[in-house]
Amino acid sequence: MLTTLLRIVKYGLQSFKRNAWLSTATIAIMVLALIVFAGLIVFNVLTHRIIASVQDKIDISVYFKTDAPEDEVLRIRSTLQTLPEVKTVEYVSKDKALELFKERHAEDQTISQALEQLEDNPLLASLNIKARDPEEYSVIAAYLNNDSIQPFVERVTYNQNATVIERLNKILKTARGTGLALTIFMSLVAVLITFNTIRLAIYASRENVNIMRLVGGSNFFVRGPFLIEGILYGIISAVVSLLLISPVVYLISPYSSVLIPELNLWSYYLSGLGGLFLYQLLFGIGLGLISSFIAVGRYLRG
Repeated sequence: MLTTLLRIVKYGLQSFKRNAWLSTATIAIMVLALIVFAGLIVFNVLTHRIIASVQDKIDISVYFKTDAPEDEVLRIRSTLQTLPEVKTVEYVSKDKALELFKERHAEDQTISQALEQLEDNPLLASLNIKARDPEEYSVIAAYLNNDSIQPFVERVTYNQNATVIERLNKILKTARGTGLALTIFMSLVAVLITFNTIRLAIYASRENVNIMRLVGGSNFFVRGPFLIEGILYGIISAVVSLLLISPVVYLISPYSSVLIPELNLWSYYLSGLGGLFLYQLLFGIGLGLISSFIAVGRYLRG
């Protein structure tokens, strides 16, 4: 058995070298397929981060009346935190709101002087609420309308922001759906192109297949060299694709920071390089093996 395996590996390497130009063409096609595959991964990462960044900027605020006791505000915060739709609730006291307002308008002398003339703090205590999913803000807003909360509430910003939140929900849904559809479509295209290229390479060696069958070679022995070639295609394509992708990611990293300031694409890429290479390797070898296995089957059935 070991001798047979060694012969299969030997014939596979010989065929790979003998058909150098065809092997190069096949690898080139697979490199393109793997670049598409890696590009889809990067696209999905960017899409996910953009969606997360947009979601993090969406919230609704509840402003309380000036005479609302702080104990009641804290009680309402506690009840909101128990809701499954709520991700976080931030309490901003009147003093904290004034402090933030002063920081925001520190360079505006007119506002600073006006604040110094005031004897009382005119700002209201508030709760800033973030939902786990943007679609759940309507549920939270409905909860804030119950009779135990309304007597203390001055206003809720949801009604003012409802249209914006609804539009953002539609954009997020479209982005998720587009990313998934693009991933499926491009993966299918890559598989079909690679399969047909490898089938062409095997077609060029059809005489070898017929000779091996005539001398009594088993299906395993006939398929073996082509499977070895498929593995070589996958390994080389994975390495080359990463060598081509890395400088591209490095160059576009500064531009991605404009869209998502908290994301350093190059650092993220380097931290996940091992995992990406493993995915590329598995995808490339799998693509080569499956395509070779199916393509050579035609001649074995003939």
